[in-house]
Amino acid sequence: MKLIIPIILLLAAGDLAVAQSVPLPRPRPVAAAVEEPTTSEVAPPSACRLRLTAALATAPSLPPITGPGECGAPDVVRLEAVVLPDQSRVAIVPPAILRCTMAEAIVGWVREEAAPRALDLGSSLKTIANLASFDCRGRNRIAGAKLSEHGKGNALDIRSLKLTDGKVVELTDPQVPKDFREGLRQSVCARFITVLGPGSDGYHEDHVHVDLAERRGGYRICEWNVREPGEAPAVADTLPLPVPLPRARPFAARSALEIPEMPAPANGSGRRPAR
Repeated sequence: MKLIIPIILLLAAGDLAVAQSVPLPRPRPVAAAVEEPTTSEVAPPSACRLRLTAALATAPSLPPITGPGECGAPDVVRLEAVVLPDQSRVAIVPPAILRCTMAEAIVGWVREEAAPRALDLGSSLKTIANLASFDCRGRNRIAGAKLSEHGKGNALDIRSLKLTDGKVVELTDPQVPKDFREGLRQSVCARFITVLGPGSDGYHEDHVHVDLAERRGGYRICEWNVREPGEAPAVADTLPLPVPLPRARPFAARSALEIPEMPAPANGSGRRPAR
């Protein structure tokens, strides 16, 4: 028995030595902590976004638009519908991609002007036909022209209104009661900076363009001829405005290198031969 105990101790010591000699795997490096953005780093909603609530419109926010080129818009929303005071909805078809301030102006106009005026036609307003909202292009789609307000998300082209009884009311149709169209014209010209319709430049004969362009001195444009039934538009109204050409370069001062004047013909008539 005395011999067994030392043997057991000897074996245990050998096992311990073997265990200590087996290399252990290296500890894994601690992953760098990923810093979550703090609340202060997230851009707060704009004042416009706070005003444009679900009680007024269905207008989810979109990321800012950057490019291509000069095009872009901050604080963008997709205006899908306007909520009227009676909780009925006026759909924007298709939804308009606009900067928030432009969308807010459209919402106010629909709630306070377009929808109440539509009732004079015997039915409530159901839909507004959006011909164009954000669109990265030059004015009137002319290559090389100045950037359109559409390229800034700051304009909307409206073709027509649709009523709940199915009637479609085109804003430029002379058959639509003139008082109704004139009322709409006055309402958009009071609310928007630019209004272009029939008679403006030849590019807006079948729709009305509204925008919130920024101009020096608060200069406004309201060009929409409300025509009588059967009234033919003036030719000048239907022709697109010409694209301005660059100014002519000044003539260089005469020099000795200029081609000399041709001598008068020998017949003494003073006239030069025709070319």
